[in-house]
Amino acid sequence: MNAESSQPNKLPATFRRFAQRFPELVEAHEKVACTVDAQGHFDAKTTELIKIGICLGAGLESALRSHVRRATKAGASVKEIEQAIVQGMNTIGFPRTVAAWSWAHEQLERDRKEQEDQA
Repeated sequence: MNAESSQPNKLPATFRRFAQRFPELVEAHEKVACTVDAQGHFDAKTTELIKIGICLGAGLESALRSHVRRATKAGASVKEIEQAIVQGMNTIGFPRTVAAWSWAHEQLERDRKEQEDQA
């Protein structure tokens, strides 16, 4: 099970509703995700930075936000997250890169405010 599954309030409402309707599919998805992560040689931070790039390329805002959160928890700095995003500019294009940069910073700000509220 991944870190966000243990924190259901972090998951998007749509995902939570889908999981409630199709729990077996979500369980299978989680098993595949864990198996894929276990196959590699990358540490958690590198894996999350790669996944940020994949989300950028696929235009997946919610997933990108999730992986920004996970990358931060795995020790990635804002500069490293930004580098993972700007690497896509020549391949994916300027508009999508800027959108992903914006999503990442919105998530980082949301997480910062959450941490302040908990303090």
